[in-house]
Formats: sequence, C-alpha cells, structure tokens
Amino acid sequence: MADREGDVYETFALRPPGVDLIIRAQQDRTLANGALLSRCLDDAPELGRETVDLPAGPGRRARTAVLALRACPIEIKAPKRPGADNATLPARVALGFVEAREVDPPPGVEPAHWLLLTTHATPDFAAARQIVSWYRQRWTIEPLFRIMKTQGFDIEASRVEEGGPFENLVAATLIAAVQVLQMARERDGAAERPLTDVFSLDDEPAMAAICAQLEGQTARQRNPHAPRTLAWGAWICARLGGWTGYYGKPGPITLHRGRLRLMQILHGYALAQLV
Repeated sequence: MADREGDVYETFALRPPGVDLIIRAQQDRTLANGALLSRCLDDAPELGRETVDLPAGPGRRARTAVLALRACPIEIKAPKRPGADNATLPARVALGFVEAREVDPPPGVEPAHWLLLTTHATPDFAAARQIVSWYRQRWTIEPLFRIMKTQGFDIEASRVEEGGPFENLVAATLIAAVQVLQMARERDGAAERPLTDVFSLDDEPAMAAICAQLEGQTARQRNPHAPRTLAWGAWICARLGGWTGYYGKPGPITLHRGRLRLMQILHGYALAQLV
C-alpha cells in the first residue's frame, strides 16, 4: 500500500509474483482505450456507500464520512519518457480502479476523494469496499514510522553498520514501536486486551506501585482500568510520559516516552530484588 508518491508505472509493471498493490493515484493517466483516468468512471453506476471514520489531520478535525464507491477495470499504458529505455517494460498493465468520494461533507470542509489503483479485481461493491478498507490501514503506518524516526527511537541517527547488525536493530525497534501502537489503540480499553500483549505479569507488582504514586485525588487522575489489562498499563505509560489526564488522549509519542521511563524503573526494580 502506498500514497500518491507510489503512483509510478514501474511499481505496477515490475511487481514481484504474489505481490498485490493498492496505490492512491497521483497522475491523470491516459488509458489504453484513450480515456483519461479521472473521467473513466463518469458513466459508471454507484456501487454503494460506506461510512468511515476519518482521523484528524493538519487543519482537519476527525469526523465520520459517507463515501460513495464506484469501480471499473482499466489498462494503464507505459509512459513515453524522452531518452528512457522502455524495452523491458510491458506496454500496458491491467488494474482495478476504485473511486471513493465523500457525500455531503460539512460546510467549508474539503470532501474526501480517493482514486485507488489496485492489482486486485474490483467487480462489485464488496470488492470496492474491501479495497477502501485495506487502503485505510495505511494510516497505521504513519504513526508507526513516527515512533521509529526522529520523535521516537530516532532510528535514522543510528551509526550501526548496515547489514545484519542494523537489520537486527531495526527489527527490535519495529517490535517496540508496534507495542507502543498497541497501547495507543487500546488506551480506552475497548478491546479488553491483556497486559501481557506488551508487558510481563512479573512487571505487575512494580507497575501497581508506580500507578499508586501517579494517581491523584480527582477521578480523572485515577487509573480507570482494571489491573492486568493493557489499557491499565497504557494509562501508566501515558502519565509517565507527561500526560496529565485532563487534556485529550495521550498520543503515541507520549506513550513511547512513558514506556521508556517505565522500562528504566522496572530495570531498577529488578536489580533491587537481587540485593
């Protein structure tokens, strides 16, 4: 899956066997039949509508949107680039094309409008709906990279030699970043995930002591979740990361900072048991 920067002909034409793609269109291509990509669905019927939650973004509040879905099969042509060698590229590639357009957006708000190119077939509403659902999972990747990069683990600053050692470091960082995202998604306790998704039950006594120190006198300063739940552990990390409990929900970076501090405390606690 990729956003518009992934809309490159070679991405589709040279994809490895067994790999499928969903990429948001950036270019208004001329198709093999002479039609423009942006106009090829003008006469296509609406397949159905899907209600989705759109997350907040720069200058945009989170909201619920109703999307009208349309789809059709297309063939894109190899681009003509001066001086480029297109001999190794197929002249055309067959793809599925899905349009998701927001219906009745709030006044003054730019409507959501996604044009999605995919190697999956899109014959009906169920298939188009699945493509949109998969594309929306891309939003999980952005906070994951944010945790791994400068604001989080700062993996770009690593001076570890490339190859095996660096790959091991990236893999360990990825696991830690996924654990932070697990806490962010479970901070309200909706899925009732256990503490052991991220922490060990051996950590619970120390975490309970830390929790007691972090809790205040007001209801919003007390951990509302049951012990041994991931939401309970996420609340502790959020407070250690600087969240007061009063303003919004703790984000991934706050949880990441709190988790790092918690791991330091847990390490000290484990050493104290050996003395």
